[in-house]
Amino acid sequence: MARLDSEEKCLLNSFERGGWQSIEGHREAFERYRDYAHMTVKKDRRVNIRISCKDLEALRKRAIEAAMNFYTSIFKNSKVGNVIRYGDAGPGPKGAVTAVTLDLEGQEFMALNGGPMFTFSPAISFFVHCETQEEVDELWAKLSEGGETRQCGWLKDKYDVSWQVVPTVLGTMLQDKDAEKSTRVMEAMPKMDKLDIKLLKQAYDQR
Repeated sequence: MARLDSEEKCLLNSFERGGWQSIEGHREAFERYRDYAHMTVKKDRRVNIRISCKDLEALRKRAIEAAMNFYTSIFKNSKVGNVIRYGDAGPGPKGAVTAVTLDLEGQEFMALNGGPMFTFSPAISFFVHCETQEEVDELWAKLSEGGETRQCGWLKDKYDVSWQVVPTVLGTMLQDKDAEKSTRVMEAMPKMDKLDIKLLKQAYDQR
């Protein structure tokens, strides 16, 4: 059976996590992937997607807009600012979004449609401070949908952006002058994915 090369794996992984990849400069790889996908569907159904160049182009147009709508739907105080689209000069498809500004809870972000060669890493993450456990629970569920959860309040959303959903009380606990209290809290954190204020307080007070 044929095997996927690195470009094809990148494309396949992108579709499996609901993402997208540009086919510009990768048409030959796309053709190999399409043939492989069709073959595999017939043999053991491990790959169950069938795509065309037209489908990929549509995904490219919608990708950054989908991300824009995703983030503004999660944060209550959010809005879309400027939206810039490609024109006749390209280099992307006419009408596709090339850049957008977002305001999320008073923090301005700019998103660029840079293409598949630029990826995200947990080396950079965004903090979200929550006053209550209800806020932690809600944002954790929404941001992690379609993504991955990790220890100590970290998660990666479906666009591979890393977030830390953190109760505000955690900072106070970790900076306590009593080293034993802050140490107990630090030791409790790796036992959790989503941070639990009640359990953190129990460790802090040693209850």
